[in-house]
Amino acid sequence: MERTWKSLAREAKQRMKKGFWEDFGARLDSERTHAKEQGINEGKMENYLREKVETEIRGETPDEFYCKVRDMLLSEGEVSDAIGRLTDKEYYATLSYAAKQRYTLELSEKYLRALERFKREYEFELKGRS
Repeated sequence: MERTWKSLAREAKQRMKKGFWEDFGARLDSERTHAKEQGINEGKMENYLREKVETEIRGETPDEFYCKVRDMLLSEGEVSDAIGRLTDKEYYATLSYAAKQRYTLELSEKYLRALERFKREYEFELKGRS
């Protein structure tokens, strides 16, 4: 199902009405405090949370991303423009230059993790058939 501008606006309005951003702010403060206590880099923690929220807003789960990668690998193998094919073009167009760089780097990292998972699962599947 393709999401229209109207449906995206409706979803955004619902998030505002239900206090999504207030909850996110409180969660961010809590995680920031926890990161300080544990000696975790706050910037990395914030990037992680930002990615989770953006994924949730786009309506994509981590498994959906893996399925996209798996389908691409099964149909075409490893391709040189995998990151370009996996990029959410509409979302990418809204980003600043620095955010585009961050998004591309994060997407690349997600792709490499999905590729490793695919290779592990595929190797296991081949051994099971032998």
